[in-house]
Amino acid sequence: MSNRVTYGMVGGHLNAFIGDVHRKAINFDTRARLVAGCFSTNEDLNVQTAEAYCIDESRTYGDYLEMAKAEGSREDGIDFVVICTPNHLHYKVAKAFLEEGIHIACEKPLCFEVAEAEELKKIAEEKSLIFGVTYTYTGYVMPKVMRQMVKDGKIGEVVSVNAEYPQEWLIDELDANASDTSKFSTWRMDPAYTGIANCVGDIGTHIENMVNYVTGLNIKRLVATTNTFGQALDLNANIIVEYDNGANGAYWCSQVAAGNLNGLKVRIYGSEGALEWEQQKPEDVRYTPKGQATQVLSRGCGYITEAADANRIPSGHPEGYFVAFANVYRSIITAILQKKAGEPLSGEGLDFPTVDAGLAGVKFVHGVVSSAANGSTWVEL
Repeated sequence: MSNRVTYGMVGGHLNAFIGDVHRKAINFDTRARLVAGCFSTNEDLNVQTAEAYCIDESRTYGDYLEMAKAEGSREDGIDFVVICTPNHLHYKVAKAFLEEGIHIACEKPLCFEVAEAEELKKIAEEKSLIFGVTYTYTGYVMPKVMRQMVKDGKIGEVVSVNAEYPQEWLIDELDANASDTSKFSTWRMDPAYTGIANCVGDIGTHIENMVNYVTGLNIKRLVATTNTFGQALDLNANIIVEYDNGANGAYWCSQVAAGNLNGLKVRIYGSEGALEWEQQKPEDVRYTPKGQATQVLSRGCGYITEAADANRIPSGHPEGYFVAFANVYRSIITAILQKKAGEPLSGEGLDFPTVDAGLAGVKFVHGVVSSAANGSTWVEL
């Protein structure tokens, strides 16, 4: 099996936070090389980014449609494309590259509409293409450990979930007289770029995805309230969900929670114990077996046998966000290599958020917004 792939990027210019994260994460491994891109609609910034990464002028494109057609027709065309544009372009860009037979790694949320997500899923399946959605936090080692512990029955049947993701970065938007628009990613508050949700789509979907990843439970229905505080889109949301096993979960996401930076926390309660993980302290999981004292399990230690191959460095040397992102890409690259070799996806090649996760996220956003708009009524997913 060949152990090298090439990729291109749409979006992610030199000044873009998330584009730099994608490139650095991919570079943790030596199996993928950036060879093409349409990094910005600003011509100068597009060229500057290409030059910074030694991209040949012939593979520096002015728009994504030109790039998709050109790379799809080249004998040495890219194996996959990384899409890290604002949300409103995800669907169009992904569809263009899928139709050219190119594998996808796309930022979340996947797209605006459920029908669009279902169409992307259909095309990917018909063309047998890998489609990864970069829900980053599933790349951390300890959620992988929790996932295996749940599969192994170490907390019994899941009976309740409590999860939250509070931030404070938009708290100034509560001040009607505030005029500061200097914060990056303020486009997330514009429906033209973001769609029907801001907070729920940006960070609420991470809660939905992480709980599903760890527990395997799917949301059957939900009821929600959202708060816009006079803005066009939500800045805060409270959600009650019912899973397909009959259990309930309570989710809270907010971008106006003073004192919180990036506080994703997940608590899974089962009939035989509980698990708790916090993104800002990602090295540890709190494990409470029924009737016993709470244990703190630390990444990389010998007593943890689950997901041992996911560790990048020894215990006591903290891993973090870049490593989590890199682990997602390691699995996506492995899957693409397995696909190119005509091999069935297995092992690491199965452990990444797929287009199904992206579709679930879009359904979740629409369910929350619909429930909140209709007096917090239950919405079936």
